[in-house]
Amino acid sequence: MSEREDGPSGERGDDPVAWAAVGELYHRYLTGLLLALVMRHGAARAADVVFATFRRQHLELFLPGLAKLGLTELPPAVACAQYHVLSNALGGVRVEWIPESDTKSWVRYLPPRWIFDGTAVCGIPTEVSRAMLRGWHGHNGVSLGNDRLGFVATMQTTDGQPGLEGYYIEEDRPLEVEERVRFRPGERPSSPSEPLASPRWSNERLAKVERNYSVAYVRTILPALCSVLGPADGAALGRVAGRQIGMQYHTEIMGRLTGGGDSGSSDAFAGRFARLLTAHGSRFEVELAGDRVKLIADRVFEPAAAPAVFEGWNGLWEGLAAMEGLELVVTDRLDRGDRSTTWEVRGR
Repeated sequence: MSEREDGPSGERGDDPVAWAAVGELYHRYLTGLLLALVMRHGAARAADVVFATFRRQHLELFLPGLAKLGLTELPPAVACAQYHVLSNALGGVRVEWIPESDTKSWVRYLPPRWIFDGTAVCGIPTEVSRAMLRGWHGHNGVSLGNDRLGFVATMQTTDGQPGLEGYYIEEDRPLEVEERVRFRPGERPSSPSEPLASPRWSNERLAKVERNYSVAYVRTILPALCSVLGPADGAALGRVAGRQIGMQYHTEIMGRLTGGGDSGSSDAFAGRFARLLTAHGSRFEVELAGDRVKLIADRVFEPAAAPAVFEGWNGLWEGLAAMEGLELVVTDRLDRGDRSTTWEVRGR
């Protein structure tokens, strides 16, 4: 639902296979976290986490994204609708734009819903979907300094309707906080969708965007999880969901890096693990020495959130290692006075 940076400047190395592997792993982790949240902590807490995740992404990315996509001169309702179409298209998500007027502009997020991937859509309560809209769409007017701009949702996939659909509308009066997102099931647009030309970016740049699309969700949802549930419960949920996803998708993720060959030794796993970390680009600086992997610099997660967020995030890598009969032992951690982390890969 939001524009993602196309990759930090100064990124070294080209590894589209590993970029795709990281993007896929984080995509699955995001969906798994949402389902685990709903199952273990209920719809209300899950909605709180989702609201915090999307509000943070909005504050970081919306205004820069408008400028990057060349939409700042359009009427606010039109600019907001086109923003969601273009930014999500870069991440591989299908969204349609349905024009109506300068003050009313529709968007439709088509199934299959990327964030509620596959059969997971059946386990997502409508409250969670509504929290996304309140976290992002309901704040567009605030960010633009336009207190008359709001969003009206008319369909929800989580209610069994054929897409998440709604419109940005600029009213003739200031909106109250609770009016910034409204729900009016049954309203439909009077005109068909209209295609928008996506930015002409290179295949390499688009590959990085797709990776960053998934990374941005994990980067923002883990701190939100630990904030809403508390560090202990957030870390525990993040870790168990991470281990489950790492184990569930081990064959697919590691198969991409090995070409479907044998997994190999602890040294071989350490090499693939280092490759996955390096595929984050200049966000990470990674060193590999035998069966040891050192993350020298972490520019994904905020330092203040490091201990609990790290524990949850580390579950992904533990799950991958477990499927090869290996154990990841952390010998240096983010919360021990510096920003480096060292893992040793050991046999069980």
